[in-house]
Amino acid sequence: MVSTEYPPLPGGVGRYTANLTRALRQAGVHVDVVCDGQGGQYSGISPTNRQNSDVLLDIVQRAKPDVVHVQFEPGLYGLVLDPRNPRKSSTHIDSFYHRCTVPIVTTFHSAYTFRQWISQAVLMKRKGRTGTLGVPARAAVRLWKYFLNYKAFHDLNREKLRMSHTGISFSQYLAKRIGGGEVIYHGAEPAIGQVDKREARSFFSLPQEGRIVLALGFRTATKGWDILDKMEVPPGWIMVTNSSKGHYNTENLPASLAKTDSNSGGSGRIIDLQRGFLDEKDLSMLFFASDAVVLPYKITSGSGVMFDALAHGLPFVASDLEFFGEFASQGLGITARRTPADFARALARLGGSYDEHKRAVDEFKEKLKWSHVARRHIACYSTACASSVPSGSSSSSSSSSSSSSGQYS
Repeated sequence: MVSTEYPPLPGGVGRYTANLTRALRQAGVHVDVVCDGQGGQYSGISPTNRQNSDVLLDIVQRAKPDVVHVQFEPGLYGLVLDPRNPRKSSTHIDSFYHRCTVPIVTTFHSAYTFRQWISQAVLMKRKGRTGTLGVPARAAVRLWKYFLNYKAFHDLNREKLRMSHTGISFSQYLAKRIGGGEVIYHGAEPAIGQVDKREARSFFSLPQEGRIVLALGFRTATKGWDILDKMEVPPGWIMVTNSSKGHYNTENLPASLAKTDSNSGGSGRIIDLQRGFLDEKDLSMLFFASDAVVLPYKITSGSGVMFDALAHGLPFVASDLEFFGEFASQGLGITARRTPADFARALARLGGSYDEHKRAVDEFKEKLKWSHVARRHIACYSTACASSVPSGSSSSSSSSSSSSSGQYS
């Protein structure tokens, strides 16, 4: 299992990978993790290591796995966008796909519309020196580089899909952007048993009256929390926020929202918990204290927060992006234009049809159980092991003994 980001490093990709690894092990699969840090059985890969491919090939040679499963978020392996020739754009894991003789399964974590891709360049606010060019010039160079490399970014994804035995996406939207593959939803389950809402709210010293809508996750420009300060929370609702910062994130954003309060006093006020990155149990407790989540993202290929919320029985209000629209069409939430007024109206609408959305969510969340997600992955591994055509090579490397016994490494 390959993922640069992995606990104890905080991050959505790492958290997903750790939960999937745990579910696979519980199902009897032997899983070794390769990551950036001390959380796995092997280390040595990172976004800045140009030798990622060599490191992985050496580990594969020593570990002799039946399948290599890569969690592919390009930036986590070192995404290099060439400002002159997009054909030279690459990641530090590309040659691994060409040289590996073991079947590869790849889970894709990002793909964007052109508008979202360009918006990333506009939204980036990096810490550190501005350099001799100054901020406007550097921003212009970055915008040009992204404009030039939109197709190149998608070509990198499609190349990985072509050289993988199986490609996996979390949604139909993402699979369409990638160019095919299996759709296996992002697994999610409460880390603790069902907790009474009053008890959960007491744990965080939250008001007992009213419905709580939760804004949760990493504080980055793409998450769009800027509209929350301007949003008038409709009657009957209280907004609670809790944000943290990813290990690799270098954006220079405020630590908290401007319009916050320590309790629910005042119309439209926000309660900012400022608890940082929560462990699994506290995260579940916070979801149990809430009634819905708000996801005002400017850009997204997917949302672990949305899947976590659904697993805890919470519908959502989200930006009208393609990914969220796929799940809103199933009655799991409401999408809205990304303005304070539209989000306030959508939250009021959710309150008016809450029971209907709650029923749809309670039915859907069964599909997110990790045991179900693990079984889907094991089926992918099984067909990969049975295949006589390994990724990136014409030679055979499947382990027939593992395939026949139903156990994989």
